[in-house]
Amino acid sequence: MLNVKNTMIDNMLSVVAPHLCSGCGKTGTLLCGRCKSHILDQPFLDCALCGEPSNAGICANHHTAYDKTWIVGERQGALQQLIGGFKFKNMKAAARSLAELLDGRLPPLPKNTVIIPVPTAPSHVRERGYDHTLLIARYFAVIRRLPVDSRLLARNNTKTQHGANREDRIKQSVTAFRVIGTVDPLLTYLVIDDVVTTGSTLDTATKLLKQAGAKTIWVGALARQPLD
Repeated sequence: MLNVKNTMIDNMLSVVAPHLCSGCGKTGTLLCGRCKSHILDQPFLDCALCGEPSNAGICANHHTAYDKTWIVGERQGALQQLIGGFKFKNMKAAARSLAELLDGRLPPLPKNTVIIPVPTAPSHVRERGYDHTLLIARYFAVIRRLPVDSRLLARNNTKTQHGANREDRIKQSVTAFRVIGTVDPLLTYLVIDDVVTTGSTLDTATKLLKQAGAKTIWVGALARQPLD
């Protein structure tokens, strides 16, 4: 459930210090309708891992535990500003706009879908005062009227991947998570993440779900930003 008290505080603060659109600077919203449409009109449609053409978001060059991937767009322009403000400038209200972008990007989902947010490193949760991925997942779940299970996938370590190179990211992800509880093979699991870089986080998280018994695993992410 969303925190009603925090939402009211965010609304009051937006009156005192009005939000500016992350795309055009328009006063009153973090993402105006025009900029939102512009982002959704330019979705990322290729392989999330290598950028090659792919109808399912993952090309034949990769063997993953998840079958489909949807990404809102490349991490650039208004989308980059919105994500950056949400993660690094305490723009908590951006969670709603980001969830709406996911909703605009993803197709209708089966009624048996359960949303699984990728767990955020505890140090980042402490710094921000909120789990950014969980917030997006909760808003998205409200829009789609689907359940969120934030406990099924848990984090083992406190290491963060921000600023790490490809090799370090892969090493860190290997033991980053664990599954707690029971995985139902009859359910569809939609794993939500913010930014896809090497794909190592999603690879580890979805493999664990698959090993625990999940049969259908899909991925939804806000942006793709490959490492140079």
